Amino acid sequence: MNNLKKIGLSALAGSLVSVSAQAAEVSVSGSASITMDRTNKHLVTGNDFSMGDSLGFNMSGETDGGLGVAVYYEIDGGALDDYDMTLSGDWGSLKFNGSGSSSAFGAVDDVTPNAYEEAWDILDTDGTATSGSPMVIGGGGGANMFIYTSPTVAGATLTVAYQNDGGAAAVQDSYTDFAIAYSPEMVEGLTLGYASADQETGINISNKKTTGYVKYATGGFTLGYQVSEADHDTKTSGQDSHAWGITYAVNDDFSIGYSSHTLEPDSGASSSASNDQESTGISASYTMGGMTLAGAMNETDNSRGTASNDFESYEFNLSFAF
Repeated sequence: MNNLKKIGLSALAGSLVSVSAQAAEVSVSGSASITMDRTNKHLVTGNDFSMGDSLGFNMSGETDGGLGVAVYYEIDGGALDDYDMTLSGDWGSLKFNGSGSSSAFGAVDDVTPNAYEEAWDILDTDGTATSGSPMVIGGGGGANMFIYTSPTVAGATLTVAYQNDGGAAAVQDSYTDFAIAYSPEMVEGLTLGYASADQETGINISNKKTTGYVKYATGGFTLGYQVSEADHDTKTSGQDSHAWGITYAVNDDFSIGYSSHTLEPDSGASSSASNDQESTGISASYTMGGMTLAGAMNETDNSRGTASNDFESYEFNLSFAF
């Protein structure tokens, strides 16, 4: 009798596991792209062409209590890159970012409209900013960060990110930021936003950043303006920036854009980096189903505040997403 009970319970457990597995949803997404980029500073060495690829796996389900659970893994360039776990419910969502996601501030550090790339974006062969390329007041990020996003209430959504103390040997001891976005129902197409970040890098040493923006979409046009500020306890001065952009959707598939970004050192900056960094760019993109052809031409004067440290760049990208 006991053996029969054990067999019955084992079969029941197996069926429950099977039902649970069937209830979970698994989706796969990915992309592949070919990029050609070049600057007048020859930051791109060797072949101007490069290929990028990514493959993402999203697994989601729901507990008996109605708690949503999702796990995401992304393979980029043949190696595990981004991964996170998210819990969600009527109260919002809480993500533990193992690697890859932007913080609350980082997600909105430049939201001015463009059809492909930001005006300040100068790339090297790895797609990252080089030591001589333009600076931008950006948000924090990194591994092992908690990110909470509230439900949208009366058009407002709050996001908060926290990365805990890394210990005495860590370069970044702790990081906290938040962002709020508001889209009033009475003005369709309008979005207002504000974000603030505080990075503690030692005893009584912190780097503080703030940004505010406004975006408005009407017809095929989208316009945006953003101002940001960075203050550093360990430097003689911080930076202020202001940016604006406009895009026009000619149709559902073709968009063009123009954007401008200026980074200004505060008074007291060193003479070697006391000039305004000024960037402008034009961009365009054309979508053909899952394939997109995009390009941008950007110029930056006085990069990193250094007089006559000027860049010109162009980039073209052919990508396929599924």
